[in-house]
Amino acid sequence: MDNSFSDKKLFRIQLFAVAAGLLVLTAKFAAYFLTHSNTILSDALESIVNVLAGSFALFSLYVSALPKDKDHPYGHGKVEFVSAGVEGILIIVAGGGIIVKAIAAFFHPVPLENLNVGLIIITVSGIINFLIGFFLERSGKKHGSVVLIADGKHLMSDAYSSLGILVGVGLIILTGWSVLDNVVAIIIGLIILVTGIRLVRKSVAGIMDEADEKVIEEVIKLLNEHRQPQWIDVHNLRIIQYGSKLHVDCHATLPWYYTLEEAHKETDAMAQLISDKYSSQVEFFIHTDPCIPASCKLCSIADCKVRQEKFVERIEWNIENVLRNKRHGS
Repeated sequence: MDNSFSDKKLFRIQLFAVAAGLLVLTAKFAAYFLTHSNTILSDALESIVNVLAGSFALFSLYVSALPKDKDHPYGHGKVEFVSAGVEGILIIVAGGGIIVKAIAAFFHPVPLENLNVGLIIITVSGIINFLIGFFLERSGKKHGSVVLIADGKHLMSDAYSSLGILVGVGLIILTGWSVLDNVVAIIIGLIILVTGIRLVRKSVAGIMDEADEKVIEEVIKLLNEHRQPQWIDVHNLRIIQYGSKLHVDCHATLPWYYTLEEAHKETDAMAQLISDKYSSQVEFFIHTDPCIPASCKLCSIADCKVRQEKFVERIEWNIENVLRNKRHGS
C-alpha cells in the first residue's frame, strides 16, 4: 500500500471524527442548558475534551506523515504517542472537573428541568459516539495508528459514559431524587479518570520504547511457521513503533559459506514475511552472523558439506531465546 495514500486516508478519517464531535458537543450542551443536570454536564464536558483531543490528533497525523529528515532520521511517528498522552491528560482534567462540579452541587443544588428531552439527546449522541469510536479503533488497528486507536477508545468510553448517564437520568425521572444527579456524575467522573490514566500510561510506554510483547510474539510465531533450514537462528530481536510504522532489528545466523547475495536474499525473505503481515510500513535492520561449529547441532540443512557436528535438535524460537543477544547453541 502507498504510504502517502494511507496517511491521507487516516487524516480524512480523523477529520470526519472531529467534525462529528463538534455536532455532538453542540447537542450535549443544548441538553445541559435545557435540563441543568450535572450528569448531562459531565457528558458535555467530556465532549469538549473529545473535540480538543481529536483536533490535536489530527495535527499529529499530519506531523507523523512528514518524511524523514536529518533531525528525525526515524521519521515523526513518535508524535502520535505525544498526542495520545495529551488526550489522556485532557480526559483526566475533564474527569476531575466533573467530580468537583458534582460535589459542589450537593451544597448548591439547581432544580432539574426537561429531563425527557435531555434523555433523548444524550441517547442519540451516545449512539453516534459509539459508532464513530468503533470505526476509529478498527481503522487504527488496520493501519497501525496509535492516534486513531486512542481517539476511538476515548469516544467509545464516552459512549459507555452516556449509557451510565441514561441510567442515572432515568432513575431521577422515575424516583424524583435529584440528588442522584450528582452521585451519577461523580461515578462517571471516576470512570473518565481511569480512562485518561490508561491512555497516559500507554503514551509514556510508547515514548519510552517499551516492548510490545504481543507484536513480538506475533513476529516470532510468523518466523517459526515459515522457517527455512538455512535460518539457523534469530536473536537480539527488537521491535519499536514510531506512530504507524514498525522498526524491526535482529541478528540472523546463516551458513558461513553463503555469498553476500545469498545472505541478502534470505534476510529479504524474512523481511517480506513481516511486511506482508502488517499493513503499516515496516523498516528492517537485519544483521547477519556466520554460523560457528556450535551451530551445527541446531542446523537442519541436510546436505551441508562442512558440518562439524551432528544435528541434535531444532530449537523452537520463543520470546525468551529470540530476545537474547546471543547465538543459539553458543
